[in-house]
Amino acid sequence: MKILIVEDDKELSNLIAKRLKDEGFTVQQAFDAEEGISYATYDNYDVIILDIMLPKMSGYQVIEYLKNKKIKTPILVLSAKGEIEDKVKGLQLGADDYLTKPFSFPELIARIQALIRRSKNIEEISKLKYADLTMDLLKKEVYRNGKKIDLTAKEFELLKYLLENAERIVTRNMILENVFDIDFDIESNVVDVHIHRLRDKVDKGFEKKLIHTVRGFGYVLKSN
Repeated sequence: MKILIVEDDKELSNLIAKRLKDEGFTVQQAFDAEEGISYATYDNYDVIILDIMLPKMSGYQVIEYLKNKKIKTPILVLSAKGEIEDKVKGLQLGADDYLTKPFSFPELIARIQALIRRSKNIEEISKLKYADLTMDLLKKEVYRNGKKIDLTAKEFELLKYLLENAERIVTRNMILENVFDIDFDIESNVVDVHIHRLRDKVDKGFEKKLIHTVRGFGYVLKSN
């Protein structure tokens, strides 16, 4: 796990860095706001520890900048500014937690671990993965082996249903009901048409096929 510390008090920053390294974290230190923004923008971190009173610009401005740039790394404010108004401002701007100085290291580490757990859970919920196929539910994007696959809204919903039921056979009627909101239509070929189009986009050009027809039963997403 990688932590970015943005703190202009070098003695305190070094102390925090040492304690975090002792806990097994990888640590990067920045000693002013611009340096912190540079690291946070061009590298990936699990948590950013951010002071408010920094050279060149305030921690509040750093939060605003990172949020405008869509940087999703959890931000833990660590500041001597402990008034309610300060905490509310930091959290409203987009900080994920706020801890006032002086602080205890066990609490700091516990809060870092909580932020990491929370962010990982959100990431897991927002993405569906199977083999080399990835679906981002928030961005509505699908990738196979890093290659973006453009789908219609209904194809996206159909693939989502297959991913949610990976390695389980789903019948045509199950797809009609859960994807197309049709209870039962024995004459409709809408499922077959959409499966054909989806297979053409997801499997075409790849040696390993993922969408399979199970004759007499339905369809299954599997890698072998």
